[in-house]
Amino acid sequence: MEHLSHFFDVFVNSYDLFLEGLKITLLLSAASLLIAFIIGLFFAILKISKIKPLEWIADAYIWVIRGTPLIVQIFVLYYGIAEIILIDEFWAGAIGLAIHSGAYIAEIIRGAIQSIDKGQMEAGRSLGMTKLQTMRRIILPQAFRRAIPSLGNQFIIGIKDSSLVSFIGAQELFGVSSSLGSNSFDFLTFYSIAAVYYLFIVLILTAIVNRIEKKLGKSD
Repeated sequence: MEHLSHFFDVFVNSYDLFLEGLKITLLLSAASLLIAFIIGLFFAILKISKIKPLEWIADAYIWVIRGTPLIVQIFVLYYGIAEIILIDEFWAGAIGLAIHSGAYIAEIIRGAIQSIDKGQMEAGRSLGMTKLQTMRRIILPQAFRRAIPSLGNQFIIGIKDSSLVSFIGAQELFGVSSSLGSNSFDFLTFYSIAAVYYLFIVLILTAIVNRIEKKLGKSD
């Protein structure tokens, strides 16, 4: 009980600092996932383009990103870009997370597109639409509906991965807990508090994804 009481005391007394870290985590996650979705869609289209050089580019990107640790990618991007242009840890982290998540999102979208019956493309062409119009109006809307569960899972992973940006100085949730822990040497309590905040975010996002799935299920 004493440990639990201490946890709640620290939780209440440090809430303002953690709320600031929570804001950074949410902004970082939102920015990175938006960019990641654009990257993922782009490379998914390249991969199914049937133009070999474009397929090779997409395959190389996905292979490199999936084959190297995220923390290494963040460090290489942050210190590599810093040699050319001045970029702060927030945007270096957001871009690093986006490039990483983009590879996984590309495979999710690619799989969803290829799961759509080929007759859909033929039907669109028979109505006088171009391949691009058919893809945009018929194929992609159906593919996105099928991809929502996997995309939701990837978004949750992206939020948790945002904690790695603390290693280049970002004061998001994990960064705040590390700073407070180093000041008081009470690392366990502050890391536990950070875990509670992450669980809260994931719980809300999971509920939103499940609600969207149910609505789409009813519409089907």
